[in-house]
Amino acid sequence: MPNFTLQPPTPAHATLSYPSPHVLLVTLTRPRDLNCINAQGHADLHSVWEWLDAEPSLRVGILTGQGRAFCAGADLKEWNTRASSSKTTPMPNSGFGGLARRKGKKPVICAVNGICLGGGAEMIINSDIVIAWTGAVFGLPEVKRGVVALAGALPRLVRTVGKQRAMEMVMTGRMVGAVEAEKWGLVNTLVDVGKVEKGDVGQEIVSKAVVAKALEVAAEIAGNSPDAVLVSREGVKLGWEGIGADEATVMLNDTWVKRLYEGENIKEGLKAFVEKRKPVWADSKL
Repeated sequence: MPNFTLQPPTPAHATLSYPSPHVLLVTLTRPRDLNCINAQGHADLHSVWEWLDAEPSLRVGILTGQGRAFCAGADLKEWNTRASSSKTTPMPNSGFGGLARRKGKKPVICAVNGICLGGGAEMIINSDIVIAWTGAVFGLPEVKRGVVALAGALPRLVRTVGKQRAMEMVMTGRMVGAVEAEKWGLVNTLVDVGKVEKGDVGQEIVSKAVVAKALEVAAEIAGNSPDAVLVSREGVKLGWEGIGADEATVMLNDTWVKRLYEGENIKEGLKAFVEKRKPVWADSKL
């Protein structure tokens, strides 16, 4: 391990590694759960990105997933338990995975090795650069479970892909393949490894190739002036977000979220997921 000025955090469901100078690689490690992030995971990842910004020797972060998923979103089983008991766990201000609403100072690259849905997609939308395997899939399927993508993606997505494409994604919940996502502007670079065998061996080949490409980009960034990179990134973020994205997210939460979470359909969607059946929706009362 490099000689850091600050002690690294120890997330419960992610590993931290340092594959090249000035680069932090964060790997989500819940492959059996498709790297879904639970309440503790959000807090842990928030701490990781805070540490990235504070640790002087680090210049770039990379986020990837173990197994066949980058991140399939929230831990709906945990969410169902909380919804049934009316317990709420506040998410950090930086949003889903500490990334969906993160402002931060230093760039984060998402190395998408497979399934990228819900909160996983919200994280990549607000990341700085996205490298993806050609077989990866993206989507915001929250509407299929009576949930809404409230972690910050909605106002940011429309600025990335345009109104019509954003509307299609969030209202149908359909999956978008990596090739299509690259054409839309959601993905910077595609990584093609040819035909991939099913199973751990094939997925390991995919993950290594995607992370290797992300490391190339990270090394190029880390080789530039750290000060110039930070200021340049901030300038682009200001131009992209203006003053509206967070305000829009806060307004959405303040106006709708309480009624949504107290309604019948969110409970039905989560319960149906756990019971492995098709949800039976009630008419909206919002």
